[in-house]
Amino acid sequence: MPEAESVIHIDPETLGGTPVFVGTRVPLQALIDYIRGGHPLRDFLDDFPTVSHAQAVAALEEAKELLVAHSHR
Repeated sequence: MPEAESVIHIDPETLGGTPVFVGTRVPLQALIDYIRGGHPLRDFLDDFPTVSHAQAVAALEEAKELLVAHSHR
């Protein structure tokens, strides 16, 4: 099964290399901050309409996979 393309983009020319959602200038950290603050995903999506629900969920899945992979080292 081919690996899905990342929904996160890192480019030194975009926000100094801050990880952002593909096709946007919205930092991944914004989503993490919303969740950490106890806000529902809907609040994040309402405040950042350039990020789709699918992108937000995929980003959280990518983060989870990285954490799981890191914990098994």
